[in-house]
Amino acid sequence: MRQKVTVVGAGNVGATAAQRLVEKEIADVALVDILEGVPQGKSLDVMESAPVERFDAKLTGSNAYDATAGSEVVVITAGVPRKPGMSRDDLVTTNAGIVADVVRKVLPGSPDAILIVVSNPLDAMCEVARRVSGLARERVFGMAGILDSSRMRWFLAEALGVSVESTHAFVLGGHGDTMVPLPRYSTVGGVPVTELLPKERLDAIVQRTRDGGAEIVNLLKTSAWYAPSAAVVEMVDSVLRDKKKILPCAAYLQGEYGMKDVYLGVPVVLGRRGVERIIEITLAAEERAALEKSANAVRELFQILKV
Repeated sequence: MRQKVTVVGAGNVGATAAQRLVEKEIADVALVDILEGVPQGKSLDVMESAPVERFDAKLTGSNAYDATAGSEVVVITAGVPRKPGMSRDDLVTTNAGIVADVVRKVLPGSPDAILIVVSNPLDAMCEVARRVSGLARERVFGMAGILDSSRMRWFLAEALGVSVESTHAFVLGGHGDTMVPLPRYSTVGGVPVTELLPKERLDAIVQRTRDGGAEIVNLLKTSAWYAPSAAVVEMVDSVLRDKKKILPCAAYLQGEYGMKDVYLGVPVVLGRRGVERIIEITLAAEERAALEKSANAVRELFQILKV
């Protein structure tokens, strides 16, 4: 019997994540959305591709949370999308109410679920889910660093003309303008990128990584969904298959990196129990200052929260 995942929000990110999960046969998926017919229609469309794509995992769409009962993982993508000119901070009040409502409705049927938050502003929405659910910090975390690192990896591969499989990038901090890409810990084929690219080129890649979401918003006039959905599927896969991958995720810090009571993107060991361990790396003074700046920006969002 396959494991079960719920994806709340049948927009571009949620629907694409659900599609990837069943196509890879990672789990059966319940796709939930308040818009009548949308999760049902998208689910039916995906399932009608199953004979061609050759997968037997099932995707079921619903407007009710009854369909989510028994889920091992709940992915929360619901919320108002970021529009051109809108900062992540502007999303806080509206999306906090949406995420809180989702958590209250999904947990009764899946009390043992792990919550993976994708809704923006990501770090603040993780805190909403943690407060409302009352779950241990290991079971409530967010998708951030995998996406930011993936963007940086692509920019590096493109700049060097190499396979993306050879690139590894490291991004810490909040999921937004204050994220902290770390070229010093980023490599290509095991070689530090600082030895392969001049500082000016690396600085430009770091800035493009920070602006990655805004760049796509300006082009599409809506938020990205292909890369975010791929990132969250990697997280779900590591949890359900207990792979214990070291992945950058938005985790709740309680002393790690000298930070407390704040969600920040850090490398974690991701397994069946969720965030099983937070990996602490040595930071230079400049890197630590940037991380503290990022933490302060996240705390400012926390102060806006009403839950």
